[in-house]
Amino acid sequence: MDNVGSNLYRIPASAMNYLDPADIRSWHAHVYFDAATRDAAWTLREAIEARFGKIVQIGRFHERPVGPHPMWSYQLAIAREHFTTVVEWLTLNHGALDVFVHPNTTDALRDHRDAAVWIGHSHRLDLGALGG
Repeated sequence: MDNVGSNLYRIPASAMNYLDPADIRSWHAHVYFDAATRDAAWTLREAIEARFGKIVQIGRFHERPVGPHPMWSYQLAIAREHFTTVVEWLTLNHGALDVFVHPNTTDALRDHRDAAVWIGHSHRLDLGALGG
């Protein structure tokens, strides 16, 4: 049976619970790396600092997994008004590094589990660190 165009796969709009994007206070991007890609991660960090140092807060260079992140990483804190500019640049310039991007709302678990996007490859997070 061909279900194309049928209501079998449609969710009624009345059943959807839409969230307000205004609830996004800011964004985080986490650049993932390991021992083999450490130098590339540091080079990218320096490029980010040179290009976006006035609009992005760059976190510590963690050479160990931290929180829900399964790999070494550093965090970029991005204000909403700079999200597009920074993420577009990361999308084109991340090289072989993977970048995990998530909003910051009042629900950290949902932000990391359900509302995140990946640039490059995705990785399984330790959601237990967020109560999941």
